[in-house]
Amino acid sequence: MDLDPLFAPGNMAVIGVSSGNDRHPANVIFFKNHLRYPLDVYAVNPKGGMLHGEKIYKQVSEIPEKVDLAVIAVRAEMAPDVISDCIRSGVRSGVVISGGFAEVGNIDLQDRIAALAQEASFPFIGPNCLGIYVPRRVDSFFLPIERMVKPEPGNVALVSQSGGILVDLMIKFAEERIGLSRAVSIGNKAVLNELDLLDYFAQDPMTQVLAFYIEGFGKDEGRRFVLDARKCPKPVIVLKSGKSPAGKKAVSSHTASLAGDYQSFSAALAQHGVVEAENELELVSFCESLGAYQRFIDGRIGIITGSGGHGAIAVDACSKRGLTVPAVSISDQDQIREILSENIQHIASINNPVDLTGSGVDEDFVATAQKLFALNEIDCVIVLLLPYLPGITSDIGSKLSSVSRQSGKPLVAYVPHVDKYDMLIEGFELNGVPVSPSIEGAVLMATALRRNKPC
Repeated sequence: MDLDPLFAPGNMAVIGVSSGNDRHPANVIFFKNHLRYPLDVYAVNPKGGMLHGEKIYKQVSEIPEKVDLAVIAVRAEMAPDVISDCIRSGVRSGVVISGGFAEVGNIDLQDRIAALAQEASFPFIGPNCLGIYVPRRVDSFFLPIERMVKPEPGNVALVSQSGGILVDLMIKFAEERIGLSRAVSIGNKAVLNELDLLDYFAQDPMTQVLAFYIEGFGKDEGRRFVLDARKCPKPVIVLKSGKSPAGKKAVSSHTASLAGDYQSFSAALAQHGVVEAENELELVSFCESLGAYQRFIDGRIGIITGSGGHGAIAVDACSKRGLTVPAVSISDQDQIREILSENIQHIASINNPVDLTGSGVDEDFVATAQKLFALNEIDCVIVLLLPYLPGITSDIGSKLSSVSRQSGKPLVAYVPHVDKYDMLIEGFELNGVPVSPSIEGAVLMATALRRNKPC
């Protein structure tokens, strides 16, 4: 099946619009795309009529051009006839927003629309979903535009069985300034599932990292997913729910999926080099880190800080995550001390972590980073930057990013995320260096690089 019309449609038909209720999900979808996105949008309802000056077509076959994407928001029992009309009319892809299928026991109805689509090679997302969001291109979410939080365009694709989890992750992406290539809420995944989207995004030039929220799989799908993820040339991150008996029950009632044996699935992910996130915090941190660096490290971390307490917390976090913080030799310590500003040479703690104290200046951080990056026993540096230190400037992020780029080794930064420090944070982010608002998050970013292990 050709999935290009889903993610790069030239036009869209929204089926199920109401001429008298602008809050209807189909109306929300119609107007946000008609007014804000670069594609032609057609309204469809069997009753016909007008919608604020726009013609409502009685069926898709009346639309004067072949439709790339049909968004279907009708009652569940109407879906087979609507999908049949789409197929007869040559519609190239679809999103079935409607609920009322397998998730509430209507398995036969879901099987019926799936059989229609499979026989005609008609790809659709859903049912019981939000559908697709492509920044600045198309949005099938039935969420009012003023309530949506939209990340900037980027290189991470999100695929989620849950629409609510997907929207939450998009909010977190926006907060952390992680760029999004595509977002897909697959719901009951009657036709297209994680395997199809994994294969598609593996070839998608706009996507460099694939992240999945998975509730469960059909028979044999879990094994196939792991094997396909292993072959994917891009990092694949998985967050799985249904880990506990109660969680499995919740999964089944949500999208009628089988949660399966979590322990076996988790072990298979680790064995095949697929990055598993334990929770949403890890998923977001992993996406930001692997979006910046699609590489593997052994996990030997150098830490630079302006506060001994921050350094100690970072070391504990590294130890908990299986990262090492190698000691710096006495001769290397002496070399670092010699290049520091005179006022901190005798008060800085030169080991690993390197504590430059609250009196450190830009040049101290830069010189220390150059030295740590040059050490064979260090393959990643975490800098814990306290932007309120009097000796550092708003250029520190750009300066340290340049050092990382020259070394060829990854840099991860911790900076508190408040508006006052935006310019400093941007110095890192504009140069492709991931920044976390917490020490734990920065360590998680380094952890992702270690878990992204080639097989």
